Amino acid sequence: MTTIPITKRGAEKLKEELHRLKTVERPAVINAIAEARAQGDLSENAEYDAAKDRQGFIEGRIKEVEGKLAAAQVIDPAALDAGGKVVFGATVELEDEDSGDRVKYQIVGEDEADLKLGLINISSPIARALIGKEEGDTAEVQAPGGVRHYEVISVSYL
Repeated sequence: MTTIPITKRGAEKLKEELHRLKTVERPAVINAIAEARAQGDLSENAEYDAAKDRQGFIEGRIKEVEGKLAAAQVIDPAALDAGGKVVFGATVELEDEDSGDRVKYQIVGEDEADLKLGLINISSPIARALIGKEEGDTAEVQAPGGVRHYEVISVSYL
């Protein structure tokens, strides 16, 4: 089985979601099914059908999260010592060589990625271009609008 890299924070979020699904969502949908059954004829009972669909979704998500946690390789960025190189979990400050704009990203697993929060997926074009780079290096990124060049300003492991 292949391992999936995930930060410590991402693993905690998945564990919290799994706990919520098992302790809140699952019991709630079981109650909804019981209430719908109590109404009688199930063949024309929309509440019953909706509750069963919801139960299927919840059980599927529980299996998915459990599978991800089982295959997860949890990486604590604060414990990394990559000698200043950009690696999974690193936080990188970049400067766009054309516009001079500065951005800061942390390279994370696919389940954690959220561009609005500065969290980019390890398999994204920009993350792949940055892996292995050091401060002062230039990364060439194939973007939808053409090739972009970014200078690595700083690399940190937070």
